[in-house]
Amino acid sequence: MTKLREKQRFVLDTTALTSVELRETGEKLCEAIKRMLSLIAEARIKLNISCHIPFPTVYDELIQFMKRYDCDSELFVEVDTWLVKKTPNRFEVKIPAEVFYEYVKDMRERMSRGMKIAESSIWLSASEAINLTLKNVDRETIKRESTGYIIKDFRAKYRNALRYGTLDSAPDLDVLLLAKEMDAGVVASDEGIKKWAERLGLRFVEGASFPKMLEEYLKHIG
Repeated sequence: MTKLREKQRFVLDTTALTSVELRETGEKLCEAIKRMLSLIAEARIKLNISCHIPFPTVYDELIQFMKRYDCDSELFVEVDTWLVKKTPNRFEVKIPAEVFYEYVKDMRERMSRGMKIAESSIWLSASEAINLTLKNVDRETIKRESTGYIIKDFRAKYRNALRYGTLDSAPDLDVLLLAKEMDAGVVASDEGIKKWAERLGLRFVEGASFPKMLEEYLKHIG
C-alpha cells in the first residue's frame, strides 16, 4: 500500500475543475470546484494522493475563472491549500524529437487547412457582396446580411481546424511538462492535452472520471 501511495500524483489542467461535465444537476461552477477540492483533500489526507497545478499559467487561469464567477474568498484559500503549485522545469524536461516532429507536422497541416478555409470565406464574401451591390443594396445591409454570417462560419471552422485536438496555449503545454517531470498522471477535459499526453506516454484521466476515481479509492480504505 505504501508503494502505491507514493506513486499517486496528478497534474490538473483548468478543465479538470471547471468543465461542464463535472457539474451535477443544477450545480454552479464554484460549488463543483468546492466539491472537487473536498475530494482531493480527503484523498491527500487518507491516501497520500497529491494534486499539482502548473504555476503560474494554469493556476492564474483557474483563479480568473473563479473571480469571473464570484466564488467565495474561502474557496481561493482551499485552492492554495490542496493544490500544490509548481512551475515545470522547462530547461530540464526532455521531449523526444519524434514527438516534437509530429507536433510541428500537425501544426503545419492545420495551418494549411486554416488557409483554405480563409480563402473559401473570402471568395464567398466577395461573391455575396457583388451580388448584393448589383441589387443596389446599401453597405450596412451587405455587412449585416452577407459578411456577418460568413465571418461567424469562418471563425467556427477556423477554430476547429487550428485548435481542436492540439496544444494551443502555454498552460496546456505546462500541464504535460510538469506531468513528464514528476512522472504523474494528467487530469483534463481537453482533447489536445489527451492526444499529446498519449504521445508522451503519460497516464491520462478524463476530468469527468477523476472524482469518481477518487471516490472509488476512498471507498476501499480499510
